[in-house]
Amino acid sequence: MNDIAIVVVAYNRPHSLRRILTSLADAEYQDQDVPLIISIDHGDNAEVLSIAQDFDWEHGEKQVVYQTENLGLKAHILKCGNYTEDYGNIIMLEDDLYVSPVFFSYAREALAFAEDKDYIGGISLYHHLFNVHVREPFQAIDDGYDNWYMQFASSWGQAWSLGQWRDFTSWYEKNAEKDLISVGKLVPKNVLSWSENSWLKHYIRYLIDTNKYFLYPKVSLTTNFFDEGAHASKAVTDLQVPLALQRDKAYHFSSLEESESVYDAFFENMKLPEKIKEIIPQAELIEIDLYGYKETKKRYVLSGAAKPYKVLASFGCKFRPLDANIVFKLEGNAFYLYDTSKVAKIPKKCMADKYLYYFRGLKVKNMFSVMKYRIRERLEKH
Repeated sequence: MNDIAIVVVAYNRPHSLRRILTSLADAEYQDQDVPLIISIDHGDNAEVLSIAQDFDWEHGEKQVVYQTENLGLKAHILKCGNYTEDYGNIIMLEDDLYVSPVFFSYAREALAFAEDKDYIGGISLYHHLFNVHVREPFQAIDDGYDNWYMQFASSWGQAWSLGQWRDFTSWYEKNAEKDLISVGKLVPKNVLSWSENSWLKHYIRYLIDTNKYFLYPKVSLTTNFFDEGAHASKAVTDLQVPLALQRDKAYHFSSLEESESVYDAFFENMKLPEKIKEIIPQAELIEIDLYGYKETKKRYVLSGAAKPYKVLASFGCKFRPLDANIVFKLEGNAFYLYDTSKVAKIPKKCMADKYLYYFRGLKVKNMFSVMKYRIRERLEKH
């Protein structure tokens, strides 16, 4: 296996850069020589440049690259991805992240596992606990392995091999100017709405188009502070997740075929049609839409939304994670399997049940406090 270089992408957040560099210095590298590149986009950011230059990296060669012009996030990421040509493998980290002490060993093992698997388009170091499209909690089902798969690329800590990055850039050169909406394939509307400065929207489309996946960890190796900056008006904690701390862990990765934890770009479990084949034997005719967010043309839809179609079966919502309710065929009226070829009365749903399921320990007085805080915050801005 080739060397692995760490690439930190920075711009105008000195506090963020200092914090992630501290976490990198405290991590374990098993005495391996690890090159570090700190790439800073051009701007009014002399303090950021000073922090990068003064940082003492004891684990290998350090290189500080200050861009001669302002690239913007997309062009900056695409340029940094090309360090795979020099090092074979890279770990890319934006400056508002924080790494686990054992992030490097995970990345090394995951890259080695993915080396001969064309269906893996990249390695995520971040583990999602939040469906970013609908702003609701998410949890990947536990199938006993240390990884899961999703057709949603990671931007909060990721690793690429030279082959993975070359495959993407080859696709990007041919498709960058095309409409992101794929014929016959669903792309989340949230992704389509992202700005033209987003590289991630193109990578997600690439995974969908080529039927590839990002390999995700079951326990996160990075967490995200989402600090205030060029793409965030206010720091939030929505994207903070627990970090892995176990040292000397022997990782047990699943292949795509072995995994029961495979998700599409909508955070929907792609293995669920097989769980209800006694109802609909043709799994390819079923769309999974537990979050009620998709617009599909398939005949059968298993959805958490109330729709005007004939209901063939229904399921409750008590088990965690969400898809376990279908796996265990829990009775109830939270999810409906619809035949969209037959119009029928819309089933009744109770939204209160949904929120009580998602937000454990919810107190009414706390809800009012949050509402008052948000209103005051908006008034202060204006």
